[in-house]
Amino acid sequence: MTLTGKQIIQGEYTAASKDIFDSLSAGTGKPLGQTFYEATDGEIDLAVEAAFEAFKPFRDKGHRARAAFLRTIASEIELLGDLFLETAANETGLGLDRLKGERMRTMNQLNAFAGFIESGEWVRAIIDRADADRKPIPKPDLRQMQIPLGPAAIFGASNFPFAFSVAGGDTAAALASGCPVVFKGHPAHPATCELAATAILHAIEKTDMPAGAFNLIQGRSTRVGSRLVVHPLIKSVAFTGSFKGGKALYDLAVRRPEPIPVYAEMGSVNPVLVLSSVIKDKREATAKQLAGSITLGSGQFCTNPGVILLIDQPGNNEFLEKIGAELDAITPATMLTKSIGEAYISGVQRQRQIPGTKSLTIEGAEGIVSNMVRISAADAMRHPDILEEVFGPSSVAVVSGDMNELVAFCKTLSGQLTATILGEPEEIENASEVVDVLREKAGRLIVNGYPTGVEVSPAMVHGGPYPATTDSRSTSVGATAIYRFTRPICYQNFPTALLPVELRD
Repeated sequence: MTLTGKQIIQGEYTAASKDIFDSLSAGTGKPLGQTFYEATDGEIDLAVEAAFEAFKPFRDKGHRARAAFLRTIASEIELLGDLFLETAANETGLGLDRLKGERMRTMNQLNAFAGFIESGEWVRAIIDRADADRKPIPKPDLRQMQIPLGPAAIFGASNFPFAFSVAGGDTAAALASGCPVVFKGHPAHPATCELAATAILHAIEKTDMPAGAFNLIQGRSTRVGSRLVVHPLIKSVAFTGSFKGGKALYDLAVRRPEPIPVYAEMGSVNPVLVLSSVIKDKREATAKQLAGSITLGSGQFCTNPGVILLIDQPGNNEFLEKIGAELDAITPATMLTKSIGEAYISGVQRQRQIPGTKSLTIEGAEGIVSNMVRISAADAMRHPDILEEVFGPSSVAVVSGDMNELVAFCKTLSGQLTATILGEPEEIENASEVVDVLREKAGRLIVNGYPTGVEVSPAMVHGGPYPATTDSRSTSVGATAIYRFTRPICYQNFPTALLPVELRD
């Protein structure tokens, strides 16, 4: 399905498309009764051109009008009711309770951006007045603010069919800034994408927004996304997914005649450092909590704790065996797609074959089971592929001989979304060297908590150094996510009447 303006097109423009695909049950892999057409090159061009034509009128609607638009989208999402939840549950295998919470988060994100932009202060206006008497030359009048970049291409994630999908945080941030959106639906939940898109279209009609302010294109081939990213009228890209997918889009975007920014969130192993006081005094509770975090959502979170860091100390073996027992007692739910499940099993098998590893969980001849292996820091540094993300309920325990080896190992870590430290305040203070190393590696540092849970808050940073993301200066959650879709502009010596309202005295 392709949405262009006010139309939902299933035949007029898709007749040229030879590629069709079905909405599939995550549990059985069987078709759910809805067939979708992969967008043709012509349809993609139509969607982008509609976004480009809508850019100026959408931008000029103003902050309050766009805030009302975002709030209306949230209301329309709620009006989709149980159908929205049930469709997503069938396509993703996620439970209804989880999806109800995610739907609320999606609505909260839309409403939060509405509140953030309403006053106009978000443009970060800076007024630097002229000084005609300055010597040796007069000082000009300079005024700066943020303005939208233009049409944005946004890609949805498989693991968050609402919050990081059609009406999710990336779309909310781009629309809030004044950028029209062309959204590439995720082929794992196309029917869910279509429902969310209709909610946005209803909001466009109800708030009298330009028809091309939002378009959805569907497709399962790399051609669709590639065509979208290289289109010369697209001015930015946001992506949540695998490293392979995000890096491919980034490479396309920077090789264009006009390179554009790509904000790709590509996953992470999110190290968790467990200090001695926890091993000694909170072994049972921490093992249970860590196992719960590793298996939450069948481990299909970009913030899943994929590496547990320890220093060799009494009680380690019992602690790790307890985590393994807790993991064995948890039966993972259905994976999002058959291919994700197959990739998980393959990743687990690869990890268990790396020299120096010891399995701490049931092997499992077939099917999805939780996984944890132990390896020394020395062996992990000799075999760095042990730290490759295994998307699912899996983690690696890395044991260092002492603090010096722990620091050395942490220095070898690549960029991460999060890093966590479990321990008493004095103990953490004494581990300042490793904390300092982790600060350089992660976008969010957590003390005595768990990474699986991203609060939607103005202060949140959901990002991190490469390869966690392609731009460590940005976040995909929180109010400042809007600035991925803007740029600064300076007006020099402009007459007041010609200045944007936000820059007038």
